[in-house]
Amino acid sequence: MIPAVKPDALPSLRVWQREAMLSYHSGAKRDFMAVATPGAGKTTFALRIAYDLLAEGTVDTVTVLAPTEHLKTQWAVAASRFGIHLDPGFRNADIHSASDYHGVVLTYAQVGADPAVHRRRTLARRTFVILDEIHHAGDSRSWGDGVFKAFDEADRRLALTGTPFRSDDNPIPFVRYDEGPDGAKRSQADALYGYRDALTDGVVRPVIFLAYSGQAKWRSRAGDELSVRLGQPLTKDLTAQAWRTALDPQGDWIPQVLRAANKRLESLRAAGMPDAGGLIIASDQTTARAYAGILKKVTGKTAEVVLSDDGDASDRIAKFSDSDQEWLVAVRMVSEGVDIPRLAVGVYATNAHTPLYFAQAIGRFVRSRRPGETASVFLPSVVPLLRLAENLEADRDHVIEQRKAEDEDPEDLLAEAQRELNEPGEPMGTRETLETNAELDQVIFEGSSFGIPAQPGTAEEQEYLGIPGLLTSDQVELLLRKRQREQISKQADRPKAAEAPAKEKAEPAAEPPMTNAQKRLKLRKQLNQLVGARAVATGEPHGKIHSMLRKSCGGPPSAQATIEQLEQRIATLRSW
Repeated sequence: MIPAVKPDALPSLRVWQREAMLSYHSGAKRDFMAVATPGAGKTTFALRIAYDLLAEGTVDTVTVLAPTEHLKTQWAVAASRFGIHLDPGFRNADIHSASDYHGVVLTYAQVGADPAVHRRRTLARRTFVILDEIHHAGDSRSWGDGVFKAFDEADRRLALTGTPFRSDDNPIPFVRYDEGPDGAKRSQADALYGYRDALTDGVVRPVIFLAYSGQAKWRSRAGDELSVRLGQPLTKDLTAQAWRTALDPQGDWIPQVLRAANKRLESLRAAGMPDAGGLIIASDQTTARAYAGILKKVTGKTAEVVLSDDGDASDRIAKFSDSDQEWLVAVRMVSEGVDIPRLAVGVYATNAHTPLYFAQAIGRFVRSRRPGETASVFLPSVVPLLRLAENLEADRDHVIEQRKAEDEDPEDLLAEAQRELNEPGEPMGTRETLETNAELDQVIFEGSSFGIPAQPGTAEEQEYLGIPGLLTSDQVELLLRKRQREQISKQADRPKAAEAPAKEKAEPAAEPPMTNAQKRLKLRKQLNQLVGARAVATGEPHGKIHSMLRKSCGGPPSAQATIEQLEQRIATLRSW
C-alpha cells in the first residue's frame, strides 16, 4: 500500500512556478513541457505537480528520469520535502520497489538498457513521469526508443529542460513540434521562463565573463611550428588547435588564468560572499587532475577533484556544497543539474562549445542566494565561446530542419557528431605545445563587451578582478563602463607623455634598433588595442573588425601579416 503524501510544509513557489502550475492544472494535458533557465527551480515546480496529482488521486506513483546517478539522489532528497518518497537505488533487476515508496528515480541510460521493465511498472499503476532535462532522450536511438517504449502508456508526463535545446535533428519523445513555413519543426513549450526573466526577478545572478586571449605556439603532427593569437579570426581547424594548445597544462595560459580566477574568488570572499566557491571545468579526467596540481602550485590552494569514475563522487559533491572549501575541479558531471549555490567563480577550461553544454555549465554559477550577488566565469577568447557568452539570454527551441535524403552525406553526419561530442577533429597526442601565455582580452556583461587588453598581474587586470561581488546589474554595468573609459583615457595619454619637450627631461639613452620580429609584435599589439577601442565604441565583436580590415586592406590574418600590412591596417583603422 503506497502511503499518503504528508509534507511538513509545502515549499513556497516563485511567481513563474505558480503561473506554470495553474497552466498545468487548467489544461490537464497528458504531456506538458516546462522550459526554464538553470537555477530557476524546475525541480520544485515538478515536485509540486507530483504532490498535487498524488494527493488528489489522479496518479498512484511517480517515476523521475534524471541524466546522472548523482542527480537521482538529489531528486529523492528534494522530493522528501513534499512528503514524496522516491527510491533512487532502484535497479532494473528489482522489478518492483518497496511498498512504502511513492515511486522511483531512474537514469535515461537505465531505461534504455531495459525499457520493458519500466513499461510493465508503468502499466501496473497510474503513473506520472517527470523527464528531467528531456533532451537526453535524444542523445541516442536506444535512449529515445527506450523512453518512448517504457512510458508511452503513462497517464501523465512532465518534460523539463533548461535553455537552449540540443542542436541536432533527433526528435525527442513526448515533445510537441509545430512545423513552420520554412518546413522546420520547432519544439513547443507549455511554460517558458528564460534567463532574462529570471535575472529581472532576481532569481539568478548576472554573469561577468572574463575572456582571456594570448599567444599559442605548437608543433603540428606534420612537424610544422605554428603560432597564433587566441581569438583572432582563424579557420575552424586553427581555432580548434590554438584553443586546445591554450588549455594544455604544459603551457602558461592555464596557470595565469587560474591565478587570476583565484584572485577573483578571494575578492568575492573578502567583499560579502565569505563562502564563495570556484569550479574548474576540464575536458577530461587527465587534465582535471593536472589543473588541480597547477592550482596548488600557483595559489597554494587544494582543490576537490570529482570524477565520474569515483564511486563516492556524489558524496564528495555534497560535502563540497556544504563546506567552505574554495575550489572544485570536475569534467562533465558537475555541468548539469548539480546544485551548489555558493559557486560564484568558474573557469571554463574545456573545448566543449555546443549551446546546450555551455548553458548547462554556466547554469552552475547563476543560482542566486541573496540580492546583489554576481558570478564570474573565465574562458578562452575564441569566437564560439564569445558568441555564446554574448547570447546567454537567448531562448532557443529545438529545431528539426527539413532535409532531403540526398543531403544526408556520411561525412557531414560524422562532422556533426564530432561537434556534438566537442571534438575538434584532431587525434589526441598528435600535436606538441611549445608555448602559451594569457592576456585579459575583454569583459562581457549582459551581451556587451568592455575593456581593452590587459597583461596578467597588471593594475589594469586587477581593476576587473576586484569588482565588488555584491552589486546590482546596473551598478556592474556602470562600473565596467567607468573602468573602460579610464583604460582608454590612459591609453590615449601615453603618446602625449612621449611627446613632451626634450628640454624638460634628460636626453634618453639611445635604444637599440628593433628586430623585425619585435617590430611586428609591437604593431600587432597596437592593432589589437585599436581594435579593442573600436569594439568598445561601436559594440562590434573583435573578430568582425579584424575581418573588415582584411577585406579592406587584403592579406592574411594578423599572425601571418607582414610589417607593411600591419601598418596599413593600423592606418586604415585610425581613418575609420
